[in-house]
Amino acid sequence: MTVRPVSHPVITHKINMLRDIGTKPKDFRQIVTEVTSLLTYEATRDLTLEKTTINEWQGGQMEVEMFLEEDPSIVPIFRAGIGMQEGFLSIIPNAKISYIGYYRDEETLRPKQYYAKLAENVQNRRNYVLDPMLATGGTTSAVCSLLKKAGVKSIKVLCILAAPEGLAKMERDHPDVEIIPAVIDECLNEKGYIMPGLGDAGDRLFGTR
Repeated sequence: MTVRPVSHPVITHKINMLRDIGTKPKDFRQIVTEVTSLLTYEATRDLTLEKTTINEWQGGQMEVEMFLEEDPSIVPIFRAGIGMQEGFLSIIPNAKISYIGYYRDEETLRPKQYYAKLAENVQNRRNYVLDPMLATGGTTSAVCSLLKKAGVKSIKVLCILAAPEGLAKMERDHPDVEIIPAVIDECLNEKGYIMPGLGDAGDRLFGTR
């Protein structure tokens, strides 16, 4: 499995702003959007350009290279993944959106699916799973399994923070899926939260408990 952390001073600065418990939901949402935009830039580095012809400003035609394959699909995992949606769309605004909803059973820590609506022709698109926290890896693994059952061949996971335990889970279940975290943190605590982490991303995004 390929794990490609995005190392950059700007990302480090913004992640530490997210870790600050004093950061308000409005600012937290904005920073998540900004970090996701930077992750998207890295995640789409391997897009294939093809030759095509355009009408250029002087009235003639010009041969150029452009991205011509099916628009990609982003997969924000409810609910925290929604906070990353606008950051991706700021880079690729024509991306289709596949929504998948899971919640984590607080006793077993296992994911429970409650919603799935995939983009049209999702199997022919590059798919980018968006979830701020790759903690135990259970939900991310379940989402990747669901996408593969739908015929998807190309999957990347974009996350703000990842834990070694979650990366190990993905390595076991989906070694063909590329993971692009902003930061890999130290470990999970006994409740399955990333340490040092930033708390519950969903609660902090939406001002809930």
